[in-house]
Amino acid sequence: MYFALLNKKKFFSSVALFSAGIIAFFALSFSGAYAVFYGGNLRKLPIYYVKTEEKKIAVSFDCAWGVDYTDKLLDIMAAENVRCTFFAVEFWSAKYPEYLKKIAAAGHEIGTHSSTHPFMSKLDKSAIIKELTTSKEIIEKTTGKKVELFRPPYGDYDDLLIETAAELGLYTIQWSVDSLDWKDLSAGEIFSRVVKRVKNGSIVLFHNQGLHTAEALPDIIRELKGKGYEFVPIGELIYRDNFTMGADGAQIQSV
Repeated sequence: MYFALLNKKKFFSSVALFSAGIIAFFALSFSGAYAVFYGGNLRKLPIYYVKTEEKKIAVSFDCAWGVDYTDKLLDIMAAENVRCTFFAVEFWSAKYPEYLKKIAAAGHEIGTHSSTHPFMSKLDKSAIIKELTTSKEIIEKTTGKKVELFRPPYGDYDDLLIETAAELGLYTIQWSVDSLDWKDLSAGEIFSRVVKRVKNGSIVLFHNQGLHTAEALPDIIRELKGKGYEFVPIGELIYRDNFTMGADGAQIQSV
């Protein structure tokens, strides 16, 4: 009888703990701008996508290694009347300042992709500040436009990185749709991956040096326009204030 009562107490105690965990998960997931419950701890998240009823999406390009296809990409977006977001590494910006100017002059947004393209979760705060500050400054000095967005190299981040970026006035941006163009997929494979995964508020990741990106992009844009999607820069997609973060990286407008 004693053991039966003990087991019953253990059972109800476990149920109570489980229920408390579920409640905590949902409460913490929506408690602050970047806070989510992850593995028993509060973890800060970048913006993966935006929760919205509007059929708006953002195309983004990471720029770090060259410019072989960049003119073609700019021509395509001009022809399709699409504005997007480029994330530039400092050493790329220093090597190709004329491309920063071209991108900005075409009406596109430019964010920082760090200074040296490191795994930034391995850096201390002073190193993070240097990576973000110097990379931000070269873009602003070259284009005359303020930098407000940051994408971590390799998609690598931790709480310290997101907190420090926010202190510097930067929104940390991930992506919800990865084209995998960096794997040199064919244009058809890139097209299929992207159009199948896009939904309202998606942020799509491309690279300006993707081997078949420029080949795939026109069909992707036309297909998604045909489905009613509007293309906007990330800075026009995200909420600037009064938002919470979902556990999946969704940025949600507060009521």
